[in-house]
Amino acid sequence: MMHAPPQPQAMPPRAPLVMEAQDLAKAPARRATSAAPDRPAIWRVAVFFPALIATLCLMYGMYAWLAGAGMTGLEWALLCMIGATFVWVTLSVSTVAVAIAGLLAREDAKARAPQDLAPLDVALLVPVYNEVPWDVFGNAAAMLDDLAVRDGPHRYTLFVLSDTRDDAIAAQEWQGFERLRATAPFPVHYRRRAANTDKKVGNILDWVTGWGAPYEGMLVLDADSLMTGRAIERLASELSADPDAGLIQSFPMLIGAETLFARLQQFSNIAYGWLLAEGLALWSRSEGNYWGHNAIIRTRAFAESAGLPHLRARGRDDLILSHDFVEAGLLRRAGWRVRFLPRVTGSFEETPGTLIDHTLRDRRWCRGNLQHLRLLGTKGLHPVSRFHLFHGAVSYLLSPAWFALLVIWALLGKDAETNVIRYFNEANPLFPDWPPAMSHIDSAVFLVIMYAMLLAPKVAAAAIIAFTPAATRIFGGHRAFLTAFLVEVALSIAYAPITMIQQTKAVLRATFTRSEPWAPQQRDAQRYGFVTLLKFHWMETVLGAMLLVGLLAGLVSLWLVPIAASLVLAVPLSALSAVNVAQSAPKGLALNSPYTLREPAILTQALAARARIKAQIVRDIPAE
Repeated sequence: MMHAPPQPQAMPPRAPLVMEAQDLAKAPARRATSAAPDRPAIWRVAVFFPALIATLCLMYGMYAWLAGAGMTGLEWALLCMIGATFVWVTLSVSTVAVAIAGLLAREDAKARAPQDLAPLDVALLVPVYNEVPWDVFGNAAAMLDDLAVRDGPHRYTLFVLSDTRDDAIAAQEWQGFERLRATAPFPVHYRRRAANTDKKVGNILDWVTGWGAPYEGMLVLDADSLMTGRAIERLASELSADPDAGLIQSFPMLIGAETLFARLQQFSNIAYGWLLAEGLALWSRSEGNYWGHNAIIRTRAFAESAGLPHLRARGRDDLILSHDFVEAGLLRRAGWRVRFLPRVTGSFEETPGTLIDHTLRDRRWCRGNLQHLRLLGTKGLHPVSRFHLFHGAVSYLLSPAWFALLVIWALLGKDAETNVIRYFNEANPLFPDWPPAMSHIDSAVFLVIMYAMLLAPKVAAAAIIAFTPAATRIFGGHRAFLTAFLVEVALSIAYAPITMIQQTKAVLRATFTRSEPWAPQQRDAQRYGFVTLLKFHWMETVLGAMLLVGLLAGLVSLWLVPIAASLVLAVPLSALSAVNVAQSAPKGLALNSPYTLREPAILTQALAARARIKAQIVRDIPAE
């Protein structure tokens, strides 16, 4: 039997914690809490009740239109599908409404910094897998230096937990570690596993069961995570002040965007995301969620209650992929609070630079989120935790649902004479005359309602910024902000149908294939060649061409022109997503936001540290 060669290790003496896989079929005993429970019922009613009422009103209107000649099974299916898609749109709108109400009511969303704290020992965990070593260690150097400047009450230790499979990259990791350890103001350790059993879940488990005992908290970071010393101190202080908190999640903001697609994501995250985050924090309260990084976790609580079993399916063991949602639910199941602090500033991450890179990452997330449907029956989960799991799956299932509605709408045609399905009534009297022709006015009203609801959260957030002089100044002024807002809305509408098709394909892949190829996220955007783009987007192109033919033949409603244009232009739009607008676009079209106009100091420090460590590593690489 061959054994893996020994891996470089620079770890402290072992101090293990026991962490066993939880029994999902049996609820554990809940721990007693020391604080009065949150009472978020009013906010939850304010989110879910209006969403349900608005959806029922739309369904009633659609029913009145469909039921003219009696309802058939297919019509009922269409009506249910409309309701199932629309309710999630209205939930976003009501979440934003709750956020605005909370701001007007001066709700603090648990934003006050605690005082009189007991110092904690906190482990900063950086799991890596074939990442660029100087980026990882450069970010770590910047964070540790910023923490040292603050001179806070807590004690920190950094662990780089490598699952890297490439020996050349691993050698560079070791060099980067040695450079960081020589200058870091806090202890720094490095461990490379011989086998990356269970991926990130197994990586964190290995640390907890090997070295977790001395640390009250563990701050889990991603390879591209970057946090200011103030943000790290804030999370550690909140954990110290709240003995019932098992996990506290920050709201990471996107940084480092230079391409069109990355700037699109960054502008949306900064301009609109904060309002959705405020609403989520208000109604979720102690039943928040975990996004896998930039969150602090109580180490013993995690070890005792969040161990993940493998799932048995068709005679095989399946690893739980999107583990973060599940771990949050298991912590809450055991009686620990899971909190979300959207106002902790200084928590950052990067985003894929192109549409293709975003889609490749999205495929992995899709497979993991759909797996959550199998976990809804877990015993003892809080209802809100079940909702988080269900919502994670639905966020991907909505794409095939929207696609089905698009197909039906296309088949409806412009009127009774161009209704494709009507053919079956003429060919076979046993088929009912379904569906009634949708007039141009009906189509317009339906489309306007859907777009209005989809855009309402963005418009609300943009309006708040536009009417707040201090906010518009950090976006470069009214004209710059409104220009960027209009460009972002236009591009989001253009990319939405392409994303719909790609997510529909991802759902089908997750349903009918066993696994998804895994590779580290592409941090540096690259332009893909025409052949690659065509291979990747051929389905959208073909579907767009079919819609275009239907439009030119007068068979398809003109209200589908925007969707047809987006799909038929999928290849050039995907190529456009990789354009470096930071360098080449006019000021008004560069989608600037506060973090592009004024680079965060921690990012400036990280970039300098990356360059320094890269130069040291490259200098030490032996010449061939």
